[in-house]
Amino acid sequence: MFFSLTAPRDRGSNAKIAQLMSSSLLVLFVGLALEVFAPAAPALAYAITDTIESVAASSVALSATAAPMRLAQAQSAPSPAPASSAPTSTAAGSAQPAAPDEPIGNVATLTGTASVTRNNQSAVPLKLKDDIYLNDVLQTSASSTLGVTFNDETTFNLTANASITVDDYIYQDGGKQNSALFDVTKGTVAFVASAVAKTGNMKITTPTATLGIRGTTGLVEVNGAGGGAHNIKLYPDPDGHVGTIDVNDRSGARLGSLTQGSSGFTIRAGAGGRLTAAPLMISPQQAARDQGIVRQVHAAQAVGRRVVTEQRALRRANPNRTNPRGAPGQNGPQRQNNLQQRPGVQPPGTLRPNAPALRQGGLPNRAAPPPKRPPPPKKPPPKEKKR
Repeated sequence: MFFSLTAPRDRGSNAKIAQLMSSSLLVLFVGLALEVFAPAAPALAYAITDTIESVAASSVALSATAAPMRLAQAQSAPSPAPASSAPTSTAAGSAQPAAPDEPIGNVATLTGTASVTRNNQSAVPLKLKDDIYLNDVLQTSASSTLGVTFNDETTFNLTANASITVDDYIYQDGGKQNSALFDVTKGTVAFVASAVAKTGNMKITTPTATLGIRGTTGLVEVNGAGGGAHNIKLYPDPDGHVGTIDVNDRSGARLGSLTQGSSGFTIRAGAGGRLTAAPLMISPQQAARDQGIVRQVHAAQAVGRRVVTEQRALRRANPNRTNPRGAPGQNGPQRQNNLQQRPGVQPPGTLRPNAPALRQGGLPNRAAPPPKRPPPPKKPPPKEKKR
C-alpha cells in the first residue's frame, strides 16, 4: 500500500505545507483505525509515518529553492527601457543649416583650366564635380570657362581671366533667412539666381557697386581696375521671366534698378568722384556675345542640378567621403596614387596576409628564397699516434 504526495510546482510554499498537513492527518487517522482492526497495523503505521516524514522533508527543500528561482526569473526579465531620444535629436539636427565646413556647391562645367585658392594656401587646379566651400576664391585662365552650381541651384559662369570670391552663403531648403554674397573682382561673369534670391537676400559686389539680386539672370563685367567702369546687365531667365537688379554703391547709396530684359548700367565715377549709374546702350554685337555667355550659364545650371544632387547623395551615403575644407580633387573615397580604392582591392605597395613577398622594381610575385644554413664546424685533424 503506497501513499504518494505530489504538489504542483507552480504553487507557493504555503499552499504546499497546508496540503501536506491535511494529508498527514488523514494518514494518521487511517493508521489508528488499522491499530484497532488489524494486528499488523503498527508496522504499517510506522512505515506510513516514515514515508510522510521523507515527503515532508523533500517538500521543505522544494519550498526553500522555489523562492530564489522566482527571484532570479524576476531579475532576468528587467522592465523595458524607455525609448531613446537619440533619433529625435538626430532628426532635429538634420534640419539645421549645414556646418561651415560642408560643401556649398560643385563644379558643373569646365573648359581649359581654372583654380581655387582656399584657406590662404596656394591656388590648386579644379576638376569637374569638385566641391566648393565658403570663402573660396575661384579664377579662370586664358581661353577658359568655369561653371559652378550652388546648393540652391544658383549658378555662375566665369569666362576667361575672371575671378569671384564666395564671401557668404547660407541656404536651408524651405528657410526664409537664406543669404549669399559673391564678390566679382575681375572679368566677365554671368549668373542665374535661384532659391536664395527668391527666399532670402542675394547680393553681388564689384570693386565699386553692390547689386541686390531679385531672382533673375544677369551679367557683370569688371575691367579689373578699382576706379574703372563696370557694366551691369539684366537678361531673361530660361522661361522668359525677368527679375530685378538693384544697384547701390559700396556705401549703400542707391544708384538705380534694372527691371527690363536686355538692359544695363555702366557704373563710373562722376563729378567729385561720386559714382553714377548711366544707362548702357547694348550694341547688336555685344548682345550676340552676351547671349552666348547667358546660354552657357543656363546650360551649366542644368548640369549643375544633377551634379549637386549626386554629390549630396554620396556624402549622405558615406559621411567620411569628403575631407572638409580639404584640397580640391579629393572628392570620393580616399585615393592613393590617383587610383580609387575598390572593395577587396589592396592599394599599391601593400602586402596581403600570408602572401609571398613582393620583389622590388614591379617584378612578378615570387616566393622569397629560404634562409641559408650556416656551414658545419670544421673538425680538428686527428692526432698522430706515437710509435
